[in-house]
Amino acid sequence: MAIAPSRQPDHPPEHEPEHIHAEADSSPRAHETLKHDDAFVVVDTHGDIGAFGNHGDGFFFNDTRYLSRLELLIARRPPLLLGSTLDKNDLQLCADLTNTDVYSNGSLWLHKDVVHVFRTTYVRDASLRQRLVFTNHANVDLYLPVSIFFDSDFLDIFEVRGMRREKRGTVRRTTDTPNTVSFSYTGLDRIVRKTSVHMNPEPMSLKETSAFFRLHIPAKQSRRIYVSALAEGDRLSPPCSYVKGLHDAYLHLRRTEMQAASIEVSHPDLNHVLKRSMADLRLLITHTADGPYPYAGTPWYSTTFGRDALITALQVLWIDPSIARGVLRRLARFQASEHDAAADAQPGKILHEMRNGEMASLREVPFGLYYGSVDSTPLFVVLAGAYIAATDDKKFLSEIWPAVLKALEWINGPGDPDGDGFVEYARETEDGLSNQGWKDSHDSIFNKDGSLAEGPLALVEVQGYVYEAKIVAARMASMLGDDALSRRLKAEAVDLQRKFEEKFWSSDIGMYALALDGRKNRVDVRSSNAGHALSSGIASSDRASRVIKQMLDATFFSGWGIRTIATTEARYNPMSYHNGSIWPHDNAMIGAGFARYGKSEQIESVFNGLLDAALNMSQGRLPELFCGFRRRAGRAPILYPVACSPQAWASGSMPYLLGSLLGIEIDGASRTVTLNSPHLPERAGEITVRNIRAGEGAADFVLRRKNDDVTIDVTNCIGGAKVVLA
Repeated sequence: MAIAPSRQPDHPPEHEPEHIHAEADSSPRAHETLKHDDAFVVVDTHGDIGAFGNHGDGFFFNDTRYLSRLELLIARRPPLLLGSTLDKNDLQLCADLTNTDVYSNGSLWLHKDVVHVFRTTYVRDASLRQRLVFTNHANVDLYLPVSIFFDSDFLDIFEVRGMRREKRGTVRRTTDTPNTVSFSYTGLDRIVRKTSVHMNPEPMSLKETSAFFRLHIPAKQSRRIYVSALAEGDRLSPPCSYVKGLHDAYLHLRRTEMQAASIEVSHPDLNHVLKRSMADLRLLITHTADGPYPYAGTPWYSTTFGRDALITALQVLWIDPSIARGVLRRLARFQASEHDAAADAQPGKILHEMRNGEMASLREVPFGLYYGSVDSTPLFVVLAGAYIAATDDKKFLSEIWPAVLKALEWINGPGDPDGDGFVEYARETEDGLSNQGWKDSHDSIFNKDGSLAEGPLALVEVQGYVYEAKIVAARMASMLGDDALSRRLKAEAVDLQRKFEEKFWSSDIGMYALALDGRKNRVDVRSSNAGHALSSGIASSDRASRVIKQMLDATFFSGWGIRTIATTEARYNPMSYHNGSIWPHDNAMIGAGFARYGKSEQIESVFNGLLDAALNMSQGRLPELFCGFRRRAGRAPILYPVACSPQAWASGSMPYLLGSLLGIEIDGASRTVTLNSPHLPERAGEITVRNIRAGEGAADFVLRRKNDDVTIDVTNCIGGAKVVLA
């Protein structure tokens, strides 16, 4: 393997704000994530937070850790884990625990496995809720000593990720009532952040960071303890009972599910993975003032991101168009209106990331409102066009059109500062992201010899997004009666396509180059970015076929999925973040490109690889990324240690690939769902889709394989909807 020149650092500088520090995990326990809106918890499988000194655990709200410890001890000892399960809806973690052998004065006082503890956890309305049910299986009454330890450090999410600060604010702890302790933190930004820990029933003793109970549990009976942590509230107890809060969460989930299309597959493994994907996506949806918005991922990216949400909304547009509407409305509201070098903002640019913590408030990190992504702006226009095409929502088009026009002005203006027709990026300050495409790590854009490419950089996939943005914007302009603008945008798209073929195709590598550097030289690296470009339709048919062939050869395709770069490239490393790993959303975008050029059958190997990967992972869940090692018989895919799981665009990947395989195209104006040369994977069996919407209509249908053909049975149509097999 070629080595990058020594003058180029292989590791990001310490101040690189998006770098996540990977440290050895001192905890032997696995972890799960629960979330509701702006609050989430990372909890281990016992239901503890911070046990064994695990530094990444916590109950978080608005980018701040409001609870850094919550640990259960029975007779001063951690209980034993019998089993732990995250329910199928991602709402509740259920842990079954039991006591260890307990000695007193040298003799065995309590045998192990006498007490069963059923510990359940969920997050709702900015609060962490736990119920602990202690059942005595002995034939005699038991007085059980139970301790619960808790604390709050109010660390900013970037501190939890590994960044160091010279100064912090101060934490105060007070015992307010016999069953409530309050914590408050006065930050350097002069904002006071508060949380309270509440116990029910009242403990025998309560201190600032611990509660002690002596539970009288009659033989064969049970006793309960309820624990809650409330973020940013002046209440001393939860607003409703544990059971009612959980019931309300399930009711809200059912209402949300009824608004979207549903998918049932006769193959149980695939059905499980698809159900998990949609459950994870619903977990990550936050209900904002602008509508539903998929936060990027937990634990590190549970906030408003532009690119991630735009791609996620595109992935599941055929299932739930309301997500696209919420994303567009929110990003339009935060569209940049002025130049701000520190935030990499120019008028018309679409948001990259929003943060609400102390470090963002003090601008110790630039992400309060940060615009350092080159692709969010064209993707905003692409999503707007796709949403309008699928829904025929003309009222919303009128609402969103001013933001679309501003985005187009940025694309042709600040987004293309040298006027060569290509959108490019360069950060304006040293604090911004050095790379501003979806591969935004510091070393992800490099030359053939491994040296880092020098900008401004024009990425291959971004030109595809711009091309598609102009095509769909022309269609929207025509709908609004602006034929002159429509003609101009179409002409610009044609011109961009011609320039793209001239400048980006590299005969040396037999595919489109990764980028053009600051001197307009091709960055001749074989990358998955070229596959992204296909999804836009910018590539010529013959060259698209050559790209597709390469994407499926052994240098790209590992057996689990397509790597971010080929194994032949200088910086290939299967354990890297962007230089040889496998990203499910990357594979899904490439699959959409295959379908765009009529190569649906070639998607199946990618689909099967990711399906097998998911089935070898916890909960049947695809994470943000995993390592790009070659698939070997009898071995599972290798996990990437600090990958977000769940992550929104990873969750949307399998539904998006399925939609590409089925060739789904929705025309809201004619209320027609068209299946263009659908290809059913052999492992899918029968597929039932219900409540797929087209404009004001909706339909249900069933797809089946018959030899090499696909048959369709349309079982229900309302509102004038039609389903067409083409």
